[in-house]
Order: sequence, then structure tokens, then C-alpha cells
Amino acid sequence: MPSDEAPSSGLSPAPREIACLGTPLTVTDHAGALALCQRLAGGPSPAAIEFCNTQIVTLRRSDPDYRRTSECFDRFIPDSSPLLWLLNAAGAGMKDRVYGPAFFRHALIHSPPGLTHYLLGGSEACGRALVERFTALNPGLSVVGSFHGRCDLAGFLGDDDARILDDLRRIRPDFIWVGLGTPKQQRWIARVKPLIDRGVLLSVGQAFDVNAGLRADAPAWMQRCGLTWLHRMASEPRRLVGRYLHHNSLFLAYLLRDAVRGEVFRPIPGGVASKPRAND
Repeated sequence: MPSDEAPSSGLSPAPREIACLGTPLTVTDHAGALALCQRLAGGPSPAAIEFCNTQIVTLRRSDPDYRRTSECFDRFIPDSSPLLWLLNAAGAGMKDRVYGPAFFRHALIHSPPGLTHYLLGGSEACGRALVERFTALNPGLSVVGSFHGRCDLAGFLGDDDARILDDLRRIRPDFIWVGLGTPKQQRWIARVKPLIDRGVLLSVGQAFDVNAGLRADAPAWMQRCGLTWLHRMASEPRRLVGRYLHHNSLFLAYLLRDAVRGEVFRPIPGGVASKPRAND
């Protein structure tokens, strides 16, 4: 697990990307990712960051609708150990993945004065616990708004949808943390990004519940071994067994097929990686 202390980083201010199984993954660390997000937050247009695991890579490969949805993301940051291993096999030299819940914690602890945050997802109790914990760790932290209701599969927040959009347009937060679960959070981000004029939308899944202490994260040894998915599957078998078995099997099949063809790290002409990235 990464430390909550700010690590020294020799990484470039504009992190490079390596295309892996069809998804352009950003080579960075926690400090580099935070610096990237701060630059994007200061830009003239909104940006979106996906913390990408093997399920996301597989969905982008196997589901055309999901791939179209994911085109809203400006960067895919490797969130899982298997992706870290693949990137390092291509020479990335990364010491750790940038795990969504750990990055959320790192960013709030090291958030400088004046940087504003909006939390979207989880329960009201979760939101209160997050604000209480992180303002204690970082008294200068500025959480300027939150939403803790439900999101439907199309990425709408029910009767609160228009109010939240108005809120974001009025407050104009720097970081908009979205923890609604996959694929709801991605669909919400894809729909809302063109409707706001600034800020970074960060897709962080279970980061809220884990950091509020409402959900146990995988032990450190399981995370190092790339078994976070197994811990989650064991904790919610009814909801996750089918999902993980399906996507993990597909991921391994794509990896084997691309390895045989020598295409695991093939560039993506005309794809997401080729889009111009403002403020990088």
C-alpha cells in the first residue's frame, strides 16, 4: 500500500502512456497523478480520469457501448496489480499501482489550500465520515458540496439530477469525486462532462466506503498479489462472483491472444490515446 506521506517523484510533469490490451494506460505514481489532476483542474475545459482495473480494460475491449462511454476519459490510470505488472513488462518502471481508494486518500490529505472538492456517491453517513476524517488530517481541506443519493444504470441521479448539475455549474469545484460504481459512474461522467465548464471528474468506485471505514479493503498482501478482486468477490459473492469470473476470464483470453500475436502493447491509431490532451 502507498504511504500517506507525499512521496518524492522523478516522473515527468506530463506522464507518458503505454497502450495495453487496447487501453492507453498512464505511467505515473500518486504524486504524479495528483499533479496531473491539479493541472487539468486549472485548464479551460473539464477533464475526466478513470482509475482503470482489468474489468475496465475488458469492458472497453468487449462492449462497444461501454467503449463509446469511456471515450469521455482523458486518462486511464492503472489501478490494479495485473496492469502494473504488464506496464512494467513494457518498461514502465512503476513501483506501485495508483489504487483509486489510496489515491483518494492521498489527494485529500495533500490537497493544498484553495483546491476544492465535491463528493458524489455513497451514503450520507459515509459523506459525514469522510469529511470528518480528512478535515482532521488536513485542516485546510475544502469540501464544497456533495450528493449521497442513488444513480440509475443510465447515469441519472433521479429527481436530484438537475439540481446537482446546477450545483456543479455554480460552485465550479476543482475535483469532482464520483463513487457510484461501474458502469453507473462512467455513464454519469460521460453525460455530465460536456455540460460543465471546468473541473476534473474522477471515477473512484468504492473509494468512499473504504476510506470512511464502512467497507473493509483487501489486506495488503492480497493487494500486492493482485487478489483485491478475490477479496471483494468473497465479501459480496451474490453480486460479484459472476461479474469477476466473466471479466477475469475474458481478460486472460485477450492477454493470451494478444501475446501470441505480439500485440499486447500495440499502439492505438485514432483511439483515445491519440486525442490531444489539453494542459498536459
